[in-house]
Amino acid sequence: MHAARIAPFLAGLAVVAGCATSPAPVAAPQNVAALKEQVFATERAFARTMADRDFAAFNSFLSEEAVFFSGPTPLRGKAAVAANWKRFYAEKEAPFRWEPAGVEVLDSGTLGLSFGPVFDPAGKQIATFMSVWRQEAPGTWRIVLDKGNAACDCAKP
Repeated sequence: MHAARIAPFLAGLAVVAGCATSPAPVAAPQNVAALKEQVFATERAFARTMADRDFAAFNSFLSEEAVFFSGPTPLRGKAAVAANWKRFYAEKEAPFRWEPAGVEVLDSGTLGLSFGPVFDPAGKQIATFMSVWRQEAPGTWRIVLDKGNAACDCAKP
């Protein structure tokens, strides 16, 4: 009688264990070229917020989890990034501009990387940037990580 009670339990356990070890379905391959174009377009639109002096639009590109390296201590979260960057939108003229020079995207389509130069108002390159974008909904990319670096004068010894 004891074996009769255990047999259904073991059979059920085997079914559950079989389900747990089944491989997850593989996602359909992403069109990486199209995803890269989305990130390029998103980065260009993000940069345009500075030229257009549109702080609300700037905020719309920030992920809630955004981390910006804008000094000795990283800015963590959308609110902190927005509070710090608001000063760059205060004047009539933009204090700098940037543009993407390159983009790369994971095959999964979940993350993208953009990078490029940053220029002062006279057009002199003063820095470079690198940003990580996360696709938070189909076709909607938001910035999660951003890091700028001063431009080096590599011609000097």
